[in-house]
Amino acid sequence: MSFFSAISSIFGGEKGLGGTILDAVKSYFPPDMPPEKKMEMEMAIKAAADQQQNLIMDKAMEADKAVTDRIAKLEGTAQDLQRIPYLGALIIFLRGCQRPLWGFATLYMDFLWFTLWKLSERQEWALCAINLLVLGFLFGERTIKNLEPLIMKIFGNPAKGK
Repeated sequence: MSFFSAISSIFGGEKGLGGTILDAVKSYFPPDMPPEKKMEMEMAIKAAADQQQNLIMDKAMEADKAVTDRIAKLEGTAQDLQRIPYLGALIIFLRGCQRPLWGFATLYMDFLWFTLWKLSERQEWALCAINLLVLGFLFGERTIKNLEPLIMKIFGNPAKGK
C-alpha cells in the first residue's frame, strides 16, 4: 500500500475523517433542529474535513517530493550518467536490463534444476534462497506475503518456539 493511498483511506471517502466526525456530531443534534439547519451543519463539517484532507495531502506530497529530491541528490540521476561519454550510456543500459537478466537467469537455473541437474540437498537450499531473493527483488513485498506460510512451514516460527 502506497503512502498516498494510506493517507487517503484515513481521511477520505464516506467513512474517512469527515464521515466519522459527521456520524459523531449527528447524535448530538437537537431533535427539534430543522432539517435545513442539519443539512447546513453537515455541509460545514464536510467542508472543514475536506479542507483538512487537502492540507494533509499537500503536506504528504511535499514530504514525498523531499525524499525523492534527497535520493536524487545523494545517488544521482540518469541525466548525471548521460554526461559521461560511452560509460554513462552503458551503465544506464545495464541498470535497465538488470531485472530481466536476473529473472531469466533464475528461470533458466530452475529449468536445469527440474530437468537435468542432480543437486545435493545443500545446493537445493541455495537455489531456493536464490529464488526467494530474486522473486523478492522482482516482485517486492507481494512475494514475501504470498510465500510467508511456506517459509514458516519450512523454517518454523521462532516467535512461537518452533
